[in-house]
Amino acid sequence: MKVTLLASTPNATKLVATAAWICTHQDFPTEADLHPDKCGPLVKRVIGYGHESILEHASFSFAIEGISRACSHQLVRYRHASFSQQSQRYVKLNSKDSWAVMPESIRQDKSTFPAAEVFHDAIACAERSYELLLARGIPAEDARFVLPNATATKLVITMNARELRLFFAQRLCEKAQWEIRELATEIYLQCKAKEPILFEGSGPDCKNCKEKEPCR
Repeated sequence: MKVTLLASTPNATKLVATAAWICTHQDFPTEADLHPDKCGPLVKRVIGYGHESILEHASFSFAIEGISRACSHQLVRYRHASFSQQSQRYVKLNSKDSWAVMPESIRQDKSTFPAAEVFHDAIACAERSYELLLARGIPAEDARFVLPNATATKLVITMNARELRLFFAQRLCEKAQWEIRELATEIYLQCKAKEPILFEGSGPDCKNCKEKEPCR
């Protein structure tokens, strides 16, 4: 898995502070009003009140590669985000590359007939079937139907800071599926490094968890 921050809103905290300010003031803030010593506390205070709409003015774009289609199917459930995903209609599977993501639970299995062998057999079968279909002139958009959820993909995603905080609340939880939790962790670390004030206090929302069983 590789996650790269491609772009983010310049002076994002300052912009969010401007949005927060104008909600309760007659005029827009001056540069003095937006001094870092005032900017940060204002943003934190308004977020603390639960008025998170101000965070929608700041957005972050990431290049993501090496995640499975099983993971990307979870990712695209975040409605207030934009996605551009590698198309299996136009990009054919390259058997020379490692194109399938293997879960650690399968990799670490030490049974007499290891789970990794079962996985490799299934992947090899899918790959052969895919190549045979293409060789018979079946369009890639139809041949792809035999490819599994393990198929690796690449995409560009853009989310605003409010949606990212929701994403972190849900997907940094220990109950989240392991792959999207790893993805959320990578994105979280880069967001925190870029705009620490906007993401202060973000993370798994354990206190509002609706699950019956507590996290470990």
